[in-house]
Amino acid sequence: MKTLFWRGALAALACQFTATAALAQPATLANETPAHYADKTDTWDYVRRDVQIPMRDGTKLFAVILIPKGAKHAPIILSRTPYGAASRFSKNHSAHLADVIDSDPARDATLDGGYIRVVEDIRGKHGSEGDYVMNRPLKGPLNPTEVDHATDTYDTIDWLVKNLPESNGKVGIIGISYDGFTSLMALFHPHPALKAAIPINSMVDGWRGDDWFHNGAFRQDSLTYAQGQQATRGSDIGWWSDQYDSYTDWLETGSAGDMAQKHGLQDIGFVQKLFAHPAYDSFWQDQAVDKLLAKEGLKVPTMLVHSLWDQEDIYGNMAVYKELKAKGSNPNLYLVMGPWYHHQQRQDGSQLGAIKWGSDTALYFRTHLVKPFFDHYLKDEAPAMSIAPVTAFESGTNEWRDLKSWPLATEQKPLYLTAKGGLSFQAPAASQPGYEDYVSDPSKPVPFIPRPINTAGANGARWSTWLTSDQRDAASRTDVLVFTSDVLKEPMKLAGEPIANLIASTTGTDGDFVVKLIDVYPPEDGYQPEMGGYQLAVAMDILRGRYRDSFSNPSPIPANQPTKFRFALPNVNHVFLPGHKIMVQVQSSWFPLYDRNPQTYVENIFLAKPEDYRSATIKVFDAGDKASFVELPIVKAGK
Repeated sequence: MKTLFWRGALAALACQFTATAALAQPATLANETPAHYADKTDTWDYVRRDVQIPMRDGTKLFAVILIPKGAKHAPIILSRTPYGAASRFSKNHSAHLADVIDSDPARDATLDGGYIRVVEDIRGKHGSEGDYVMNRPLKGPLNPTEVDHATDTYDTIDWLVKNLPESNGKVGIIGISYDGFTSLMALFHPHPALKAAIPINSMVDGWRGDDWFHNGAFRQDSLTYAQGQQATRGSDIGWWSDQYDSYTDWLETGSAGDMAQKHGLQDIGFVQKLFAHPAYDSFWQDQAVDKLLAKEGLKVPTMLVHSLWDQEDIYGNMAVYKELKAKGSNPNLYLVMGPWYHHQQRQDGSQLGAIKWGSDTALYFRTHLVKPFFDHYLKDEAPAMSIAPVTAFESGTNEWRDLKSWPLATEQKPLYLTAKGGLSFQAPAASQPGYEDYVSDPSKPVPFIPRPINTAGANGARWSTWLTSDQRDAASRTDVLVFTSDVLKEPMKLAGEPIANLIASTTGTDGDFVVKLIDVYPPEDGYQPEMGGYQLAVAMDILRGRYRDSFSNPSPIPANQPTKFRFALPNVNHVFLPGHKIMVQVQSSWFPLYDRNPQTYVENIFLAKPEDYRSATIKVFDAGDKASFVELPIVKAGK
């Protein structure tokens, strides 16, 4: 039969060439692409459906649905993303579902539990219709329309449970970062079929401590992200640079406003909003998800997942947990804290940069937490679940801990900065001069990682792991103050939020303050020689000085006057082991991660001019009633 087929095809092709020559017309070749082509997928172990789901306003949102072959009464796991649903599962084009979802946070639950996996483009992105708004706010003062992520999620779930006969009508939602934000949005006026949610590393409050600002200091990569997200529907325009070292690029360009102008970002809607709202005004306050969700109340069982070294959204989920806990005990609330960078939960979690944990912590999360959680709340038989209210990885001892609540700390104990670079739990007496000082020069800002700074392409791991990078390079600079304890003889366990309390003065009228809490390893390690003397930051953050008294009403710093700067550092769950030291570093720039402070008070730092940037002498006081300190959330032995 095959021979006859090919003979017939060749004869037809010969006739085509003969007829063409006889007519003496311009030579052509037949189009070899068929008008319609259907890939043969009958041997696949799953079914893929690409659908357009209608919303209440008529807008259609694109979604990819993956259904295991033979699925019946299967629960649904949903994610809603701005990053391209079609490309999410196209990395490995395979007949096997396991290969298609190899780096998905719900991978193990989907494969071992027979779940239906759905990923949907949010409105205005990639395959979905409608207008895109960055972190589209809920209906209200910032959103006069009748649609938001809560209504879109409701309408999506409603369509899925009515149009997927393979499902049992129960839906869980999961997502990381922006997808974590949309997972939280699903909890507002939730659909009855939504039975469980796992928001991971969620964008919650972009001003207080997530993507856009940290305590008023602007994160300059916000501009690159805004361009990528909003320049086109398909996010297909990349950020260009004329320097390999981004430190040089940002420094030579000037202010963040100058960089925006250099890249033509004046037409990007979110960039306009960033520049118009440098302070924590109603624009930011009215969309702070932690406060809004606490007001809404938690109706759906939710597992908030936090990365202890999250380089992008280290504030959000912990803020949500704190606000919900303040409302009282909630049986629907769970918290997981792991030793990860942003989105590492879906990858290998055996180490973070140079720090090794002794096990694949991400695999543990997916198999011992995600899968049992979804199984319990989404499967018809509701298998038993034994997940603690708080599951926290304890660095130092490198063990998982099941806890009843968070924080675990039994006291906030002051660790004082003392003369000549010391640290002590005893309040220092008055002395002369009573301070340590340094010169902060905006023309030579402190780099956040060693130069050259390039985190693109093959260098992406430098960005993912920078929060655990060795801090010795910074410690060697004259514009970074270093305070170190004696060698510890007993373990010291911290479980909570360290709080920086600096008493400092500046010769300028504005300035930034960075405080780092660091674990200094012993000078030699026979098992890992490269870790000898390593300086691991366990918590660090920044405060823009103009917001020291009010986030919403900035004011100049009184020049040459001792002034209090108090701010919280990210949560820690860490044990400083015997033989280690505690270190605190203080500096006034973290570049180019954060924009440079001119150190001269200007109305809007985005619009600062070259002449506004001036050197300033910073004094950090460490004696008597002006002694600076860091409050440590210490857990007593046996707790």
